[in-house]
Amino acid sequence: MPTTLDQEPTAGVLGGLLEAERGGDLDAIAASGLTGSESFPLHLDAASRADLLKDVYMSVSAEGGRLLYLLARATGARTVVEYGTSLGISAIYLAAAVRDNGGGRVIGTEIQPEKAARANRSFAAAGLAGEIELRVGDARETLRDLPGPVDLLLLDGWPDLGLDVLRVVEPALRPGSLVLVDDVEMNFGADVHGPLLEYLAGDGYVALRLPMADGIQVAVRL
Repeated sequence: MPTTLDQEPTAGVLGGLLEAERGGDLDAIAASGLTGSESFPLHLDAASRADLLKDVYMSVSAEGGRLLYLLARATGARTVVEYGTSLGISAIYLAAAVRDNGGGRVIGTEIQPEKAARANRSFAAAGLAGEIELRVGDARETLRDLPGPVDLLLLDGWPDLGLDVLRVVEPALRPGSLVLVDDVEMNFGADVHGPLLEYLAGDGYVALRLPMADGIQVAVRL
């Protein structure tokens, strides 16, 4: 039986988004006036960065998305939280897994309103709007009220804020839940992932680096 992930309209929407990203991100970054590591302007606050790069997808790859689907399916995830929804590619992969697990909810958060609106349109077109709740605003505030327990948390927003977001969500994480951190090997011009990765290497988690795309850290909540 084909999965939700491989069925139309989900597969068609994902294919279109991934193709648009391949053709548009470099142009969008160039249009912002930033180059190299400056493409991630860490000197600005989170909302200002998001506005500056509102046309940049900053999404998972197709391979990374299928990994999200696989992990969510393997753990039977019903409640998933995502920090940094952007234009919605990773949320669609996760929502497909939640639907195929028998139903549930992906709670995403995106600080840039125009991106959030575009993501919601993609969720509807993919037939997954019923599985996704997108909260607009700073994740350190929008994720304070969560239905528990949370089965999987994806940290894919501004990485220097990742530890703050984890601490907000952590009380809702069940034992055995997964915490995934994307882009841990990407050059941001500073060690922005350091505090988060150090925290995940301490008591309370078991973590492993997966050498795919720009690096994905997988941790299990003990």
